[in-house]
Amino acid sequence: MSGGEARYVEEAFRSNWLSTVGPNLNAFEQRIEERLGLGAVALSSGTAAIHLGLRLLGVGPGDEVLCPTLTFAASCNPVLYLGATPVFLDSEPSSWNLDPDLLEFVLKRRAVQNRIPKALVVVHLFGQCADMDAIRVSCDRYGVSILEDAAEALGAMYRGRPAGSLGDVAAFSFNGNKMITTTGGGMLVSRRRDWVEKARFWSTQARDSGIAFEHSELGYNYRLSNVLAGIGLGQLEVLDQRVRERRIIAFRYAEAFRNLKGITLMPQAAYGLHTNWLSCFLIDSGRFGIERDQLISRLNAVDIESRPVWKPMHLQKLYEQCESHGGRVAEDLFRRGICLPSSSNLTLEDQERVIRVVQEAANSGAHKQAYADFAVPSRV
Repeated sequence: MSGGEARYVEEAFRSNWLSTVGPNLNAFEQRIEERLGLGAVALSSGTAAIHLGLRLLGVGPGDEVLCPTLTFAASCNPVLYLGATPVFLDSEPSSWNLDPDLLEFVLKRRAVQNRIPKALVVVHLFGQCADMDAIRVSCDRYGVSILEDAAEALGAMYRGRPAGSLGDVAAFSFNGNKMITTTGGGMLVSRRRDWVEKARFWSTQARDSGIAFEHSELGYNYRLSNVLAGIGLGQLEVLDQRVRERRIIAFRYAEAFRNLKGITLMPQAAYGLHTNWLSCFLIDSGRFGIERDQLISRLNAVDIESRPVWKPMHLQKLYEQCESHGGRVAEDLFRRGICLPSSSNLTLEDQERVIRVVQEAANSGAHKQAYADFAVPSRV
């Protein structure tokens, strides 16, 4: 928390606006609209925003939706909510995001088969935008709508345009670990104001106008509360600062590891601003000296949490029967990728402790490798 959130929350308590309507909620949506130049509706989660966004795109039973395989399950679970089927695509090594060339290949083949997917979910992974110009060209050519999963990328930019403004509809997350938080919440945005209003209607149980509780469409209890929106207002005031802090942490790690072999920062695509929501690195065990999982164990042994990057969806039991194209890049990134502590509130001392453990692990691995290289085999 920045400290500025309290006044908005206290005002919600003082004025008794504690439900899913109120001044904070209106102001939170308006600030997002001003930042992105899009209509916005505040929801209970980023997953809810993806769900409603896919419904706005007309996704329903029997449809197919293209999704990157290297992502969190919330990117594709709503496809199942709607009775549709996800089809997974591999990543490109240069950004770790969805491979535009593979997308074009798959769409071209589907067009020949008369099996054009209903939509594409494109994820801006770990705070870096996918290559949206190339993706947009392919989707426009074959008439495929785009939902941006920008849950991890508020504050990211693509060729001067903000993440979330690059597709037909987009979803943000304000979960507790995101760039900014409402403790739990999300936002759906779109240039189409009629879609935003339809999502707002669905998010409040699709209650028809009038004094009676009447319903002609299926709705959901997806609206954000006025109290949590107050937290979001305070957090928005420091969003740009949070982006700077995350980037500083990632590059401090990268500079500290500059002389270590076999550990590299997630690529920073030249076409935009990567928020480095998480500080992700790739481990080449042959050069680093130990495996990625061994490094995680060493960090864990001194109470430093780290994790692998997302496990590809085509490797998940839930989705193992789904069609998948490629996957070797995503599998390699999952096998070798590590997310180091990245929170904006990490002290310099915290960061130095992470750096020290990684350096010690690399040095110990290098010594073992040197010994193996020069050991004389015993005679039989």
